[in-house]
Amino acid sequence: MIPELRGTPASRVVPAAQIAHVDGYKDDRTSLQPPHAAARAVGFTAIEIMLGIAIVGIVAVLAYPSYASYRDRTKVLQAVLDIKDMDFRLQAYWQDYRAYPPTLAGIGIAGKLDPWGNPYQYVNLDTAKGKGSARKDKNLVPINSDFDLYSMGKDGASVGPLTAKASRDDIVRANDGRFVGLASDFDP
Repeated sequence: MIPELRGTPASRVVPAAQIAHVDGYKDDRTSLQPPHAAARAVGFTAIEIMLGIAIVGIVAVLAYPSYASYRDRTKVLQAVLDIKDMDFRLQAYWQDYRAYPPTLAGIGIAGKLDPWGNPYQYVNLDTAKGKGSARKDKNLVPINSDFDLYSMGKDGASVGPLTAKASRDDIVRANDGRFVGLASDFDP
């Protein structure tokens, strides 16, 4: 007699060949886990989910300053390109009329906004009242002889001298168009 079957009445012993044909029966003698334990091993634990969220949060916190810096640089670049385009249009206007227009409406871009949502500033120095309206460098010398064209930058504030704190983030046209960029980068 087989050792596993000792003490079992013969009427209760079912041959293995018959058991294999019963629907739903799985003869998996290598698995020592009950069937419900295998289903539980597929998911994530709360600790694993929290750890994943923490890692994503740390990466986001580390990446955000780089992204913000990138966005600032792209806005400055867009303002530089806009000012160069307006400068080109103003020079074309001068070629046609031998004078600069009194406002940006003369070249068809009145009310054009910079990347920060503020209107571009234009001052025709030929028609401006007095020398006080011209932008000035660190020596308080006007930075242009024909017209001033600039964006007030990220803070939306500006004053005449480029060395003033409110003007350091302005994007300016200087040296009669030979320089277009951040006021803090301009060195006469």
